[in-house]
Amino acid sequence: MDTFVFLGFDLNAWITIITVLGMFTVLLFTKWRSDVVFLSAIGVLYVTGVLDAKEAFSGFSSSSVVTVGVLFVVVAGLTHTGVLHYIVKYLLGTPDNYSKAVTRLMLPVAVLSSFLSNTTVVALFVNIVKMWSKKLGISPSKLLIPLSYASGMGGVCTLIGTPPNLIISGLYEEKTGEAMNILTTTVPGLFCLAIGILSIIAMRRLLPNRETSESAFEATSEYTVELRVPSDNPHIGQTLAEAGLYHVQGGSLIEMYHFDQSPSPVSEDEPIMGGDQLIYAGQINDLYQMAVNHQLAVAPHHIFSIKEADQKSQIRTAYVTYGSSLIGQTIASTTFEKDNNLMVAAIARLGQRINEVPRQVVLEAGDTLLLVFPHHVKINTETLKDTVHFFDSDDVPNIGIGTILSSFIMIAMVALSALGVLPLLQCAFLAAAAMLVCRCCSGEQAMKAINWEILMVFAGSAVLGIAIQKTGIAERLALGILDVCGTNPIVVMVAVCLVGTFITEFISNTAAGAMFFPIMYEAAEKLGYEPFPFLVALMISVSSSFATPIGSPTHMLVYGPGGYRFSDFMRIGLLMNLIILAANIFIVNIIYPLTPLH
Repeated sequence: MDTFVFLGFDLNAWITIITVLGMFTVLLFTKWRSDVVFLSAIGVLYVTGVLDAKEAFSGFSSSSVVTVGVLFVVVAGLTHTGVLHYIVKYLLGTPDNYSKAVTRLMLPVAVLSSFLSNTTVVALFVNIVKMWSKKLGISPSKLLIPLSYASGMGGVCTLIGTPPNLIISGLYEEKTGEAMNILTTTVPGLFCLAIGILSIIAMRRLLPNRETSESAFEATSEYTVELRVPSDNPHIGQTLAEAGLYHVQGGSLIEMYHFDQSPSPVSEDEPIMGGDQLIYAGQINDLYQMAVNHQLAVAPHHIFSIKEADQKSQIRTAYVTYGSSLIGQTIASTTFEKDNNLMVAAIARLGQRINEVPRQVVLEAGDTLLLVFPHHVKINTETLKDTVHFFDSDDVPNIGIGTILSSFIMIAMVALSALGVLPLLQCAFLAAAAMLVCRCCSGEQAMKAINWEILMVFAGSAVLGIAIQKTGIAERLALGILDVCGTNPIVVMVAVCLVGTFITEFISNTAAGAMFFPIMYEAAEKLGYEPFPFLVALMISVSSSFATPIGSPTHMLVYGPGGYRFSDFMRIGLLMNLIILAANIFIVNIIYPLTPLH
């Protein structure tokens, strides 16, 4: 069994290859949680003997994984003290043209993403950019893709800005015993950011000019029908269910008013009285026919408005997240409304309201839902985050002394690490402890801020890198690249980075970083050069995913709000991938010249 060799790979190597390919296939074509998929892959590699126990579970004790976990607490302190809101409030301004608007938006987003989770930054900016774009007279779709791109390009500017940087630097330290500085990628990252901003301004015509999904909801009269119960209606005294007015053909009852008072939530046992006003959402023609059949009159004025929700109800917009359990289903076939005490009043796709019964629409990723909640209901966005993502937030932080303290703690953490006073992990632990001691966030907020799914993916990615190296896959691939590209180090660097940039459009950038680290390291060594500059270029490449909305979680955050199509990202993203790749190779070789191995 040990002598089995096929196409130059032994049995353990083939088990690893099949496991990796199977894992990525599952992630692409199923709704399985990514952490479960990565843990399953680790289990396969351990059970089959490819890795021993120490190797299989080494990712969970990796310093880079622990660093990411601790940094979640630091970010929680910054978020809950309102640092991000304060920065946003005073940075955007009122630029007088598109070029200035893009620059004013992308620079602060990139800077923030260099030290904070880019997903957190983009989630904060999405709603602000939508309002800001209306103020500037620019379509939000012209600004939301640049917003997402800026967060990705900003993340590569420091080791803590994006997980691949931490995992590659951690693997490098394990290999060489030398730690990378927290600002290793700062100059190359800033150069690529500048090129990226100029490229977006130059290619602005490739950005779509679309209506946002929420704009499809502004005229509620286009998808709701308001009916009044005449004083001589035969159904007076009956309940809504008895009269056949609760579940109706072509729509859903979303509000009911007794003398301008609305029972919340509306029950099918609610009695009908003369003068009641019933508000239905759905197919307008079907609803008007229902009104004729039940001898209801059209209300003289429209009192249901998205902009002025009744004091007993609240109206919120949210979009269906990528990987949501709602994808491929209708609201009617799920318990989504019942479980969350809400009503889906309308659905929009690609900026246009879907002219069908909302509860009968088969949902897709990025669909925007208009949700109606009873006013007393506290919307738990945390429990809904894996299903839908809300455009706005109820959490308004208090700006005060905590804002200053958390900012100082963050700056001190970066400075101590950059100057080499303490290792990054120790700096992160001190910063997290300071956030808790100074009450920038509570212990409960800190624990909620830790994204365990990301940590599991991070740990699993590190283990995959170990398996790829241990089984000789990295060496074989490195030799294959050298056979194709020759011995020119720049050509080899471009080849690996190009493949890395392409792969990261379909898998997590963390996994791409872990997978390509051993390949790039082996290729550099076999060429006789120090791997350091090759790895810096790799860091930037695996975080440069611009061509598909699934290439980054931040792309999916703007996908629904921008009313985008899948092709919108490809139109500008493919060019951006090539431009940033060229800028990356150019600047890395100037800042970190290739050095022969001693």
